[in-house]
Amino acid sequence: MQVTVKGKQLDVGDALRTHVKEQLATQVGKYFGNPVEATVILSKDANRYKADIQVHAGRGILLQSTAEANEPYPAFDEAAEKVAKRLRRYKRRLKDHHERKTLAELPVTTARKYILEADGEEAEGQGDESDAAPEVNGHHAMIVAEMETAIEMLTVSEAVMRMDLADLPALMFRNRAHGGLNMIYRRPDGNVGWVDPAGTTGTVKQ
Repeated sequence: MQVTVKGKQLDVGDALRTHVKEQLATQVGKYFGNPVEATVILSKDANRYKADIQVHAGRGILLQSTAEANEPYPAFDEAAEKVAKRLRRYKRRLKDHHERKTLAELPVTTARKYILEADGEEAEGQGDESDAAPEVNGHHAMIVAEMETAIEMLTVSEAVMRMDLADLPALMFRNRAHGGLNMIYRRPDGNVGWVDPAGTTGTVKQ
C-alpha cells in the first residue's frame, strides 16, 4: 500500500513518518490483501495536534478518520484505532464484499456534487437570473466547489457500512432491491435514518 504522509504547520520527521506507514499498513493489511493508497495529514493548531487519515482500500471502500491530541503520535494512534475498530466491526461484510464477483458488474450512476457557501446571499445587481447560483432557502447560494461523484448500487446494509467506514454524515445510493435512489444519514440519537421514496422506509439500529 502506498502511504503518503503530509505535514501542515508541522515538520514530519522520519521517525513519525515511519511509524505512521508501518502502523497503517499493518492494521489495514489485516483486512485487505491489496489496499490501494492512503493519505495521512498531520497538522498543528496552537498546542493541539490533529491527524486525518484517508484510505482507499478497494472499489468503493473509503476509510476516513480524524483525531486530536497534545502530541502528534497519540493523535495518529487514536485516528488509526478508529479505522481498525470499524474494520473489525465489518470484518464479515468486508469478506463478503471481496468474494462477490458480480460487484464490478453493477451499474454506477455519475452525478454532480456541489458545495454551497453557507450564507451565500447574492450580491445586489450581480448577474441576471439565468446566471444565478441555485436557490437555497429563498436566496441564491454561491457555489464554492463542483465535482463529479458516483452513486453506487448497494443494499441498505452495504450503504450503512460504506457510510460508517468513511465517517460520513449521509450517503446517497441506488437500492439494489428496486434500483431507486435512497438516502441514509446519521441521526443525533446514534441510529441511522433511511429514506426510501419507493416506500420501504425504516431506521437501522447501530
